[in-house]
Amino acid sequence: MKTIFITGTSSGLGKAAVHLFHSKGWNVIATMRNVDKADFEALERVTVLPLDITEPEQIKTAVNKAISLGNIDVVLNNAAYGAIGPLESVSEDVLLKQVNTNLLGAIRVTQAFIPHFREKQSGLFINITSIAGLITFPLDSLYHAVKWGLHGWSEGMSYELAHFGIGIKTVAPGFIRTEFSSNIVITSSEPYQELMDGYLKTVNDMMDPQSSGSTAEEIAQVVYEAVTDGKDQIHYTAGADSKQMSDRRLEVGAEASRREMSALFLG
Repeated sequence: MKTIFITGTSSGLGKAAVHLFHSKGWNVIATMRNVDKADFEALERVTVLPLDITEPEQIKTAVNKAISLGNIDVVLNNAAYGAIGPLESVSEDVLLKQVNTNLLGAIRVTQAFIPHFREKQSGLFINITSIAGLITFPLDSLYHAVKWGLHGWSEGMSYELAHFGIGIKTVAPGFIRTEFSSNIVITSSEPYQELMDGYLKTVNDMMDPQSSGSTAEEIAQVVYEAVTDGKDQIHYTAGADSKQMSDRRLEVGAEASRREMSALFLG
């Protein structure tokens, strides 16, 4: 029986992944900042551990505990933090949360598990990136920085990990109808308000929370396929919107894609 370690499982994609992998017969180690939010008590083979991936010592503790429970086969780096707005208005706290959660957290969790995977010459890392790691939107520069960074870092890591029989893959969802979308932090200031208003109107027109994008369960299915398909493939898109937007950028090129996004969001 295989075991997966998942970060950010209190809601959304992480929670859906716990239920999906459990239903497929896997052991699941579900981590989250606040274990009081866990509702996996009725599920056998699910172990809940506290983990704030912005805290390096907590990462070491959680990883050591997980390994002490038995062999780990897959690590799913899913925990995320979202904030949009002009860079000028971003506080130091928001900046650090973006980088520490979305990039450094995944890197540190991966780093902590590498010795375990290297010793057994097998294992797989799955990193949840985003369509925001493949294309760009206005007023989203920091999120792009960390998601493009995670995308490129994952590919770069593939070379050294493959030497020891370890895999690494990314899954890039588009819009997901989860609590994460409604909890995104919006920062702005007066000089940018007109720009922000236009951006938010376009987003709201494009993305009806009840009908647009994918469900967390649909994205979790793509994650499961990436874990089990045995393909020598690093990058996966998840959701029709993610595939459509990434394909469009490849079709027209980076510069034309940027101009299209500018016209769409900024007029």
